[in-house]
Amino acid sequence: MWLGYAFLSAALLGCYDVFKKVALRRNDVIPVLFLNTFFCSLIFLVPVLLSQFNVLRSDHLFYVPAEGWHVHRYILLKSCIVLSSWSFGYLGMKHLPLTLVGPINATRPVMVLVGAMLFFGERLNGWQWAGVWLTILSYLLLRRSGKREGIDFRHNRWIFCVVLAALLGAVSGLYDKYLLAPVADGGVGLDRMVVQSYFNFYQCVMMSFACVFFSSRAKLISTLRTSLLPVVLVSVFLSMADLAYFYALSIDGALISVVSMVRRGSVVVSFLIAAYIFHERNLRSKAIDLVLMLLGLACLWIGTK
Repeated sequence: MWLGYAFLSAALLGCYDVFKKVALRRNDVIPVLFLNTFFCSLIFLVPVLLSQFNVLRSDHLFYVPAEGWHVHRYILLKSCIVLSSWSFGYLGMKHLPLTLVGPINATRPVMVLVGAMLFFGERLNGWQWAGVWLTILSYLLLRRSGKREGIDFRHNRWIFCVVLAALLGAVSGLYDKYLLAPVADGGVGLDRMVVQSYFNFYQCVMMSFACVFFSSRAKLISTLRTSLLPVVLVSVFLSMADLAYFYALSIDGALISVVSMVRRGSVVVSFLIAAYIFHERNLRSKAIDLVLMLLGLACLWIGTK
């Protein structure tokens, strides 16, 4: 069951990437990122309020229990990690083709895998290892596709931003597993809705300060006028993708390394839509990378049976 939710999260995440690219094409990163965190906060404010006023019962899927500082300190750290990852990722996506950014982000599970093996003792079988190596191969081929567009992976600062965002995203994924894992298994045992709701609130507060100090009110108003719908859709698809993701991790037996790998399958959705809408170049070469990634996902699927 947890793998099915991971695939659902991947599909929603692909739509999120597409609308994020649409919003960033005409606007600066800070206003778009602030509005994204703002609308995500509004979405999760609803279950928080309904829970606090006892409209939602404690056994409801979206119930958000009240917690003290001993819990919120963990969530605040997660907010800092995720917001750092998003900031670098948004910068890279604004200046690079989506059909290039997506496959780079898809290498994130390999980083998660190394961390999961080191910190959580997770072990993969032969099929799952095959999926990992196919993903690594697709990244190496992706460098070739980038060179055809005049993008040198070793000297391009936007590539560096995307890679750094992927690295921080891997750290966030490992931290999620730690937060949600039961205390008996070495985790903190936090409620998934508490984590997802409040990390959005903390991010919104931090981005509010960023807007005050690093962006003008005119840019924020311009973003609201020209890209309000894409930004709202960014928040909606991201929130739904994260709901499926956290629910998958909360199910007994879920492997963070596999969930993270499947979640990166979002690149297939974003690639197909970007090819149709943005008319990006070298699609045939990049499609080979995607085929290898799909084979990798197939190996992971077989390995979980």
